[in-house]
Amino acid sequence: MNPSLATLICASGIAGLFYLDRDSSLRTSKALWLPVVWLWIVGSRAVSAWLGVTPTGANVQLEGSPLDAAVLGALSVTAIGVLIRRNRQARKLLAANWPILIYFLYCLVSVAWSYHPDVSFKRWIKAIGDLAMVLVIATEPRLRDALYRLFSRVGFLLFPTSVLLIKYYPDLGRGYTPDGAPMNTGVTTNKNMLGVLVLVISLGTLWRVITLMRATGQSERGRRLLAQSVLLAFGIALFGMANSSTSTACFVLGGGLILATSLRAIRSKPARVHMLCMAIVVTGGLILLLGGESIATNALGRNPDLTGRTDIWAAVIPSAPNSIVGAGFESFWISPFVQNFQRKMVGFWHPEELNEAHNGYIEVYLNLGLVGVCLILLILISGYRRATAAFRLDQSAGSLMLAYLIAAGVYSITEAGFRMLDPIWVLLLLAVVSSSAITDGPFGGKTPKVSASRRSTPRRTSAINTLAPERELFTQPD
Repeated sequence: MNPSLATLICASGIAGLFYLDRDSSLRTSKALWLPVVWLWIVGSRAVSAWLGVTPTGANVQLEGSPLDAAVLGALSVTAIGVLIRRNRQARKLLAANWPILIYFLYCLVSVAWSYHPDVSFKRWIKAIGDLAMVLVIATEPRLRDALYRLFSRVGFLLFPTSVLLIKYYPDLGRGYTPDGAPMNTGVTTNKNMLGVLVLVISLGTLWRVITLMRATGQSERGRRLLAQSVLLAFGIALFGMANSSTSTACFVLGGGLILATSLRAIRSKPARVHMLCMAIVVTGGLILLLGGESIATNALGRNPDLTGRTDIWAAVIPSAPNSIVGAGFESFWISPFVQNFQRKMVGFWHPEELNEAHNGYIEVYLNLGLVGVCLILLILISGYRRATAAFRLDQSAGSLMLAYLIAAGVYSITEAGFRMLDPIWVLLLLAVVSSSAITDGPFGGKTPKVSASRRSTPRRTSAINTLAPERELFTQPD
């Protein structure tokens, strides 16, 4: 097929998906477009890369692109302006999520011992944009509606466009790994980034499909279910094109959690969710980390050395400049200490092209030391506690938050998942903060008491929607 014709068909298909998924009952503010555009950018390529004006030179990694800085800066400032208008909600969520606040403050302090403090500070400013976008979503008048539209708006544009680029624009949609193997990149720059984009959106889409299938009395449910099913089909196809084993495994684990928690056996006894989550984490960890030559590892396409990751970990961990505080926020890979790592990797494929440890916990250790790793674990633990509490109030929304937490935690075993401007990091923060928005709603973080007569009734009011009236009292129109 002619690429121009394929582009026209793709554009028409995207418009058709938006048309099929329209729902006048959803109430979201115009500010929701800020995190949507943010995810369009961080989930694909920098604006400068799309426009073909990527800067070149020896110091490009340090200086970055002024155009990209301007675009991300404008989005961040606008988001902060929205949060100032929603200051009551934003302050409440920040106070409830103090581990996240402490982590970002520690990242700021670590700029002081960075080898390039100016570059580290600029990157911290960009990282604040991730948190600002998450707060914009979590302070929406109706959180469930915001999540519906977030996943649809991001997926409807990026998924079909990725297939288009892979099939008809190979110069943009395909590439080569550092060792020369071909890979499909779609709208992103490498197969792992394509995989993580598909992971985070497909989990939300699966959740939406299940929600629609259970909403049997909803008007015009069929066309919305069709649109979401098509989006999910695009996601499954892109998993195969990306060939990203980690993302595929995490989707199976997260999606399995969403499906399992929709079963009556789990819904009737929410305490069982702990056992389910533990089983998923252990299973995922064994498959990705300790599989060796097992059937599961081979099925995922992993080599016994995790495609060279174990060699990277063995060489990079001793190269950390300080085991307690690290090299400074996002600073290890631009510091002289990385040369020690490169010397140890002589004979490995292009060690000078590596800019991550392929393990989120080790990546944090390199930049922020053991203090940073402990703070990340604190975020995961506190987030899990809030997500399980949210599950007791709203089982559907709580299952999604748990899925993102589990997926991010397992994903970071073999990929750097706790980095700024990364979709998995943004959705991890969103899961933690959104869980707080549910648990700190009308019931004050406590499960409402239900009489014996009502306890036997399976139908429950969704806590995530009961938040809407309270929020609308102090949410200014955008």
